Amino acid sequence: MDAAHAVREKKLAALASVFAAVVLVSLKVFLAASTGSLGVLSEALHSGLDLVAAVLTYLSVRVSDKPADTIHTYGHGKVENFSALVETGLLLLTAVYVIWEAFRRLLFVHAHVRPSILAILILGLAMLIDFVRSRGLARVARRYQSDALEADALHFSTDVWSTLVVLIGMAAVWLGDRLGAHWLRYADPLAALGVAGFIIWVGSRLGKRTVDALLDAAPSGLVERIRSSVEAADGVLAAERVRVRRAGNHHFVDVTITVPRRLGVEQAHDLTDAVEARVHGLVAGDVMVHVEPRPEATEGIFDVIRAVAQRSGMPIHEISAQQLDGRIFVDLHLEVDERLSLREAHHRATELEQSIQRELPANAQVNIHIEPLGLGIAGAVQVQDLEAAIQRYLEEVRGEYPELADCHQIHVRRVERRVRVSCHCAFDGQLPITRVHDITVALEDSLRSRFPQVERVTIHPEPTDEA
Repeated sequence: MDAAHAVREKKLAALASVFAAVVLVSLKVFLAASTGSLGVLSEALHSGLDLVAAVLTYLSVRVSDKPADTIHTYGHGKVENFSALVETGLLLLTAVYVIWEAFRRLLFVHAHVRPSILAILILGLAMLIDFVRSRGLARVARRYQSDALEADALHFSTDVWSTLVVLIGMAAVWLGDRLGAHWLRYADPLAALGVAGFIIWVGSRLGKRTVDALLDAAPSGLVERIRSSVEAADGVLAAERVRVRRAGNHHFVDVTITVPRRLGVEQAHDLTDAVEARVHGLVAGDVMVHVEPRPEATEGIFDVIRAVAQRSGMPIHEISAQQLDGRIFVDLHLEVDERLSLREAHHRATELEQSIQRELPANAQVNIHIEPLGLGIAGAVQVQDLEAAIQRYLEEVRGEYPELADCHQIHVRRVERRVRVSCHCAFDGQLPITRVHDITVALEDSLRSRFPQVERVTIHPEPTDEA
């Protein structure tokens, strides 16, 4: 169901509410004038308030569904809550007047009430209109989560009960006139007090909800449900802060999550997408996810080194660590811009070394090899005769490694007077990667020993069933 259809249905429901309120006010004003009943007058005032509320609801629905703009960046949904606040004030003012007039008639002034069967029938018709209208409004309010329509539906539904109270009071006065039981004339102001009680009850409920909405109170239990769902996402360490605010039928959710600091930018972005999807599964609205990197409890020394290098924006590889006589020796390769001087490159390496050193145990020593980071694509020339010789050599030495199935895609290129070799080697897919790495390193060393002109060898290992 598209947004335009939703807006149209909400407007039609609000407009129908206005017409229903006009009919009810007309009926009750006529009855109040013809009967002199305070109960009916209080109901007429109540329905007059409903008319004002219905008009406010219609206007607020028209405005609240407007999209956000450069001034109202969170949209116009608060208009619904503001209209509900106005309705609450009008409700309470009406209740105060009805209570004052009821006690005045009970204690000081005798007002003659002129009940009739027609008045009772008209009140019954008013109850029917209230019932039908409240059901229709409530249905649309639930469908589109509209506070304004729900408040209007609540007005009409309580009108059913308050009209019933007035109807009982009117019937009691009519019966007292027929039976000569004049004490039953107090039923009318007592019925008016009952109406005032309904008004105060409705006003207090609506007022609390309105104040909560205007003060950005989160719906009960929603923050806990969001937190639990977010923390269940794979990769989220914790949801440190969850904030929810509501404007009309729209929610705005801010979530701060902690993630392992080893994650890259793209991984963190994918994780925020997953968190947003989880929140959208609980509530419709705008979701903002803020990421805070944190070290994991199980973070090892290699994770620490990679995290520090990533935070510093320095690419590293070839990390290794050895333990000797109670000390830890860490070696790694740092790639720097090839246009840097030795002094500039050394300065960057020293910065990284000190950053790593601060997060490693005191007995750790860091040694960094500096090499240029390739920025461009160099020209290369294929060396066919050497390529054929290397292919024959790999076939010869394959028997020395029973785990090695074959070598293929062998390429030999000369790049700026340097010879580089790359190839694919197939192994049993069940072999441990450590054993595969030992074999490929041995092959690289063997190739460089047999062909001294080769400067670099890159071997890509792959399972035999995917070669």
